[in-house]
Amino acid sequence: MGSVAGFSYKTSWLAVRNRTPGEVADALELHDREALDWATGTDRAYRYGVYVAAPVPGWTLAHGRLHIPTGFDATEPPFPDWLRELSRHLGEVHFFANERVPDYHAWAQALDGELLRAYCFIGERGEVPLFIGDPTADEIELGIGIRGTEPEWEDWADDEWTAWYATTPSESDVMAMAARWSIDPSTIDDATVTATGIYGLPPSVSDTSRNDNPR
Repeated sequence: MGSVAGFSYKTSWLAVRNRTPGEVADALELHDREALDWATGTDRAYRYGVYVAAPVPGWTLAHGRLHIPTGFDATEPPFPDWLRELSRHLGEVHFFANERVPDYHAWAQALDGELLRAYCFIGERGEVPLFIGDPTADEIELGIGIRGTEPEWEDWADDEWTAWYATTPSESDVMAMAARWSIDPSTIDDATVTATGIYGLPPSVSDTSRNDNPR
């Protein structure tokens, strides 16, 4: 498969405010680093590893379908502390994820070691396994991510289910949240990204276990 510039859907990424790719790569403890162009790096990170680039002023993006984060996802217990720890090193850090199957959509923001907001919806299971902090003004305005999995849901009538489900996000809603908080990566003009970024592997991941799963 040839390189396809950019990333957006069916993957996970971080947006970090006003940090260099080197600082982000250091916080992620990436090893076996390579300097790669935008098209090659983002394409490879769909398959394996993490690519850190600075495609727009003010934001550094770190992309990795399998390895942002490594070994778990936003539904699992290590996630909040992982994001808090990154923000202790990097300041303002946003996380986004979307996977068409199993309809996994998430976003979170942390600042200086504090997890301000985190939300994740798993459509395949019909639940919100992560709901930390109050919904932000952006979520409220968009009408998404504003309700968790509520304890009385088994007793809901059809109209209550419909109202709850209307607040759950699609993959395009993840992009809308990214645009509100930082940048929607699907809108980046690939031709404007001329600087190389840093590709590498996170701790506990070895180059010998690399796979070549396509997007």
